[in-house]
Amino acid sequence: MTVHDVAARSGVSIATVSRTLRSPHRVSEETRDRVLAAVQDLGYQPNRAARGLRGGRTGVIALVVPDIENPYFSALTKGAQASARERGYGLVVVDTTERADVEAAEIQAVGPQIDGIILASSRLPDDQLAQTAAATTCVLVNRYDTTDGSLTPTVTIDEAVGAHAAIAHLYELGHRRLLYVGGPDRAWSQARRSKAIREAVASYPDLALEELSGFSPDAQGGRNAADAARAGGAQAVIAYNDLVALGLLARWSETGIRVPDDVSLVGFDNTYVAELSFPPLTSVGADLREFGETAVTLLLERIDAPEGAAERLRADPDAVEQLHREVPPRLVVRSSTAAPAR
Repeated sequence: MTVHDVAARSGVSIATVSRTLRSPHRVSEETRDRVLAAVQDLGYQPNRAARGLRGGRTGVIALVVPDIENPYFSALTKGAQASARERGYGLVVVDTTERADVEAAEIQAVGPQIDGIILASSRLPDDQLAQTAAATTCVLVNRYDTTDGSLTPTVTIDEAVGAHAAIAHLYELGHRRLLYVGGPDRAWSQARRSKAIREAVASYPDLALEELSGFSPDAQGGRNAADAARAGGAQAVIAYNDLVALGLLARWSETGIRVPDDVSLVGFDNTYVAELSFPPLTSVGADLREFGETAVTLLLERIDAPEGAAERLRADPDAVEQLHREVPPRLVVRSSTAAPAR
């Protein structure tokens, strides 16, 4: 079966079939349903090799992540993989082991083999990130290209919404002494998350906040912070991410500190591990698969953009705004938070 058969079955042009498969949000719902129904009925599979020969493309995109073992990035990868597959693209996943030098080398290595690249929570310094964004067709997840006039698409989480949800929840429970256990000082998300939490706390005059930062974004980082986190007598602790929260929880369990009886605990990112801990972890986060899907959509729009599209974008502020997607998170309350002991 070919794209011609799909077009004939669905009653649309070949160009519309292609647009539907690559950027389904750019066609009407009726058209999308007809084309996808024809694709399913006919068992059509896009031929990446043939498409590459016609358009000078490989039919492959890359997703670069700092740590594939982190459930945050594994969930993001699942969303990106599903979205790429639906649009007929292959996806190469690159794990940079949290190292900027490895990330730079991997980007250079895969460049000739791909049509575009998604950089998730890039560890590159700002100037190097800007150079990479200017030299490649890319989308940034959890980072900005700060170059003036940059048209690099981005997908980020609204940290302010997440922080306010977590702080409001703890305040309503009766907590007045809070502690934030932050991630690596170099991490872009750490700076944004810390700022958002401080601003949220400032909305409550009787709330006190302390902060410990500089810990690795994993369970060992939480373990390393656990003893100091309890030394200040905080009633509730907010962790940089779910893995740090699980490290805190594990160390406290070993030393007889009970969650939430002795201290309430909130994670960030709401990954699947939040449901597996004991007690299950209250956490705030966005739909990470949606993150991955959105990043792929933005990247394929860049890949398919006609010549001169950048110049037209610069003249249209509304279009530029559409390049930057900020996904609102939600708080999921589980058993790791409760009213403070009296």
